[in-house]
Amino acid sequence: MSAQVAASVARRPRKSNLEKIGWLFMRGSGVILIVLIFGHLFVNLMLDGGIHAIDFGFVAGKYAAPFWQWWDVLMLWFALIHGANGMRTIVNDYVTHAGVRKVLVWALGLAAALLIILGTLVVFTFDPCNGVLEDGAMWETCQALVK
Repeated sequence: MSAQVAASVARRPRKSNLEKIGWLFMRGSGVILIVLIFGHLFVNLMLDGGIHAIDFGFVAGKYAAPFWQWWDVLMLWFALIHGANGMRTIVNDYVTHAGVRKVLVWALGLAAALLIILGTLVVFTFDPCNGVLEDGAMWETCQALVK
């Protein structure tokens, strides 16, 4: 009898568990986001004059350094993916109609992807001299950068 029971128990083939991956990502990205966000806030609000020093020149100077570009892009990517994954979980938990759930999950994914692409383009293609006029305060600075 025991040989029959042991033979009838079949192992299921292991496949990727997206829910488990999503759960692990939320924990890991949460920790990473804490470091990225508090680092961002500390540098922007506590150093070099604090909030009163933040202006166009501050952002232009910050985005001139690849380190800060990547810092902000990573913060953007992790925050958007973390938020979209959280919203996906809420949609999966509370939307009962399968068709509506599928549409909402796709809309979340597309919105997150679009914002990630646009945000990344803004950070890496930021040019502080774009659109500066001759009578503007940045004209001399931009002319010095061109030479």
